[in-house]
Amino acid sequence: MLDMGRVENEAIAKPSSSSSSLSPSSTITTSTSVTETVNGSHDFNITGYSLSKGIGIGKYIASDTFMVGGYSWAVYFYPDGKSNEDNATYVSLFIALASEGTDVRALFELTLIDQSGKGRHKVHSHFGRALESGPYTLKYRGSMWGYKRFFKRIALESSDYLKDDCLQVHCCVGVVRSHTEGPKTYSIPVSPSDLGLHFGQLLESGKDTDVNFDVNGEIFTAHKLVLAARSPVFRAQLFGPMKDQNTEHIKVEDMEAPVFKALLHFIYWDMLLDMEELTGLNSEWASTLMSQHLLAAADRYGLDRLRLLCEANLCREVAINTVATTLALAEQHHCFQLKSVCLKFVALPENLRAVMQTDGFDYLRESCPHVLTELLEYVARVNEHSGVANKLGNEFVVDGGDVQGRRVKQRL
Repeated sequence: MLDMGRVENEAIAKPSSSSSSLSPSSTITTSTSVTETVNGSHDFNITGYSLSKGIGIGKYIASDTFMVGGYSWAVYFYPDGKSNEDNATYVSLFIALASEGTDVRALFELTLIDQSGKGRHKVHSHFGRALESGPYTLKYRGSMWGYKRFFKRIALESSDYLKDDCLQVHCCVGVVRSHTEGPKTYSIPVSPSDLGLHFGQLLESGKDTDVNFDVNGEIFTAHKLVLAARSPVFRAQLFGPMKDQNTEHIKVEDMEAPVFKALLHFIYWDMLLDMEELTGLNSEWASTLMSQHLLAAADRYGLDRLRLLCEANLCREVAINTVATTLALAEQHHCFQLKSVCLKFVALPENLRAVMQTDGFDYLRESCPHVLTELLEYVARVNEHSGVANKLGNEFVVDGGDVQGRRVKQRL
């Protein structure tokens, strides 16, 4: 979540009293110094708090990294505290600069959420108050701001901040930026491109179509030039030296009619058809199945952007009962990012056994047996962290940056 705060100081170059006799053609110029903050927030849920105790003083649980103001940030929670002198009496909480940067000036806010619903959150904030010494400066990657004695551990464990062995932390970062603006020039707003709208209306109108597609007995009409402009496969099929003998009526094999309908919709509109509208079902399983078929169709016709959109949908919808078939699909169509997401999901101890019991896993084993070798490698990586993972209740600890400037690595 991003917003902007700004402070403006205006400098005006005016003629001095001694130059009051300047000619009427003299000009006065203005400029404005703008100091603003680019603000963003991140919610960090810490589950299995009781299992995290005892990992050791100075060791932390890290949030995923998040971007604010062009920099990467992370929240570090120390269940046993950060300082040896406190002897695990307090928990510590910090926000760390997780990317390269020098003298990054920022405002910070850390909030421990009251989960009783009474709204008595514990807030430490730079925002909304005067700062005598200005924003906090982080010198380099791994520098951090926060509190070694954020909360007494005994008091925390009997408070409304801990519920169902879970803590909720909300943090805000405001990166300070300054620039100087010259005279404003007038501009005319321009509406976004409506090219897709016009092509989509052309498809819906059915006017001047010159090719028919027979997909399982259902006929779809289209325009050869539009198809050829969007798909290298259609271009070869309709206009290439090896084009079909009959380019006015083409039978499409190995594809369902709803999938081809979604394919045509994307070609003309440059956007996905609503999956619920397409399948007639308000079901994540149906949406996943359609995305799988549409990804295969996109790869078949060389529609790279459509393929990526389907990959993104399947990443969001990854689930126990469909992940194995999605993994097989990713392997068959060279979708490396989707494949990586699926492997990481399946390799988690809480998912692996359940996935292995699905019909999709049997299909994966038969169609892509070599993927099982890669899966074993991912499982081995998870097991390498099992000592820590068991303590943390399946929360992974990253080896991230600290005040000594050590590097922050992405978690599994």
